[in-house]
Amino acid sequence: MTSKLCWALGSALALSIVCGVALGPVGVPFDDVVRLLRAGVTGGTIGARDAGFYRIVWDIRLPRVLLAAVVGAGLAVVGVAIQAMVRNALADPYVLGISSGASVGATAVATTGLFASLGVYALSTAAFLSALAAMALVYLAARKNGLTPLRLVLTGTACAYGFSAIAMLLVFQSPRGEAARAAMFWLLGSLGGVTWTSLPVAAVTVAAGTLYLRTQAKRLNAMSMGDETATTLGVDVARLRKALFVVTAAMTGVLVAVSGAVGFVGLMLPHLVRLAVGADHRKVLAVAPLAGACFLIWVDIAARLLAAPEELPLGVITAALGVPCFVFLMRGRGYVFGGR
Repeated sequence: MTSKLCWALGSALALSIVCGVALGPVGVPFDDVVRLLRAGVTGGTIGARDAGFYRIVWDIRLPRVLLAAVVGAGLAVVGVAIQAMVRNALADPYVLGISSGASVGATAVATTGLFASLGVYALSTAAFLSALAAMALVYLAARKNGLTPLRLVLTGTACAYGFSAIAMLLVFQSPRGEAARAAMFWLLGSLGGVTWTSLPVAAVTVAAGTLYLRTQAKRLNAMSMGDETATTLGVDVARLRKALFVVTAAMTGVLVAVSGAVGFVGLMLPHLVRLAVGADHRKVLAVAPLAGACFLIWVDIAARLLAAPEELPLGVITAALGVPCFVFLMRGRGYVFGGR
């Protein structure tokens, strides 16, 4: 069943990419999208009549859609790993405080002009550096007597409140209203202004992190049953938790740096995937990236279309979808959060 679901989601992902490129404030016919994509891949000739559409397809829409797929896949995978690592059904990629830490750097760039010499890379660079600093701070604060689930959750949550307060203070004191608005828009998640240069680092990081987590699927199954049970099964829980912390924090930092803080993807997708394939992480980690990629592509399409020609923050749409979905799962009798 899992393999069939993966094939179905893979086909849905290919269709979603084409739809993501075709749909927007300026629509591009689907047959033209397929033809221009084929021409771009094979090096075919583009006529003068198609030059405008070609630029929309290749320079604007395609990198954005591919990055949406990468971010969605990455957030879903990190959500699965973190929920197993801290054994908390409410955990998501931002529970460790990495997102809030990244928001400090991004807000500082938007409101004060920090790293202005880096141009378009200033915001993502500052966000990633501050995410690394937040990761180091959380790790140093939580490592005493071991990285236990409770210590990680409490330390990450406390640090997240502190980082959020700093970011809000920077926005509040900003003399430039437009800069403050841009900072708030980024804090809610956005893929606006994405170029091809934003894609490689995020794609490589998500691919490497996902591959590593899939090799640890059996150990994640054991960890989900408790530290004592995992230890009796031969898992070095302390070492594994440290490795998971580094991998998930690094993936979160990279994803937040390129897309802002997109909520609910890493919280809800793991539960929905478990509802379909069960709690075995070998299956969950095979399906979750495809489901997350498809989901965020369509969220980005909605963000572009619902208020066109303006864009909505991604976090607004994911919250509007995630809250009712979460309530539905809570009221359902056939699902146990975190799996059985």
